[in-house]
Amino acid sequence: MILKPKQLSREGLSQDALAADKKGCKRFGPCGVGKRALYLNSFYIDRCFYVTLPSVRRVFKRVAMSKGGFTGKGLFASIPYLVVEYDDGKQKQCNFKREDDVDNLLAYIARVLPDVPRLSRDGERRMAEKAAREAARYLKELTPQARQAWDELKAAKAALEEDTTPSHRLAQAARTKRNSDQSNPAYKWVALTVVALGAAALAYGVWSWLHRDNTGVYFLLFGLAAVFFFSGANVLPTARNNKKAVAREWEDAKAAMGTFLARVGPFPVPCQYAHPVVLERMIRIIREGRAQTPAEALAVLKEDLRAMNSSVQLEQEEYDEVVCIKPMFLLCDYQ
Repeated sequence: MILKPKQLSREGLSQDALAADKKGCKRFGPCGVGKRALYLNSFYIDRCFYVTLPSVRRVFKRVAMSKGGFTGKGLFASIPYLVVEYDDGKQKQCNFKREDDVDNLLAYIARVLPDVPRLSRDGERRMAEKAAREAARYLKELTPQARQAWDELKAAKAALEEDTTPSHRLAQAARTKRNSDQSNPAYKWVALTVVALGAAALAYGVWSWLHRDNTGVYFLLFGLAAVFFFSGANVLPTARNNKKAVAREWEDAKAAMGTFLARVGPFPVPCQYAHPVVLERMIRIIREGRAQTPAEALAVLKEDLRAMNSSVQLEQEEYDEVVCIKPMFLLCDYQ
């Protein structure tokens, strides 16, 4: 190992076991999950700490600011964290760039450590309160047809949750394509101009340094160049960040889901909507008595999503669900 992870938990691994486990760990952003340990990051260095899996007591997501706060972009974007509780209540908080990586890690933890809670204690309390509110609006008895639909949707959701990769890919591709379709093409040209200015500043800074001009000038220019490059690089079209690549990934994600569902068998929703959140919301619609069959539940869900726009206020949990699945319906025009 180039960098040996620092042990956080009381229980540790031998150097050989640690090296093998870290090398084979499944990576999620700056963290990773091995067969024997959970690998965590510092602010700058990925997977530089570890906690053995038997020492893990609780793993959950924390968001520094709720999604959609202010503009939801730039300086005011939400900052996701992974929080790991271990031993006797000690905590390690890990910063992530992408919230999807935190969600995927937690989904993987659910499979390898099913008994470890994946919500904070406050989150568990809120979920219990929400469950009580939901129970009050559900019908106590369902018709035989509705009961059959509920069972069918639960089985379909369980099939998707056995391997969450296709559904996560589908949702991510839909969000990316939706953002790409809605973005102003002029931003690309602005970014290109900014990066060109950064390149020019960098070139002039090098020239100043070689000719031993005022040192303050080229240090300033180097700093400006770095700012220009970092501010514009994420906006520029690249091999992966362009409309054709984004559209191709969306089509590939739908095809991959279609292949996955072909192995599962008959499915109650089209492949472009095959996501556990979609099925969970359809189950709620059945239990509320607003539909009797999966087809009716899907139609009601489409109407619900159409009605949810920027003027509608939602609870955080429902907001997370809607922003996860609504891009799929928008891209397909609810067909």
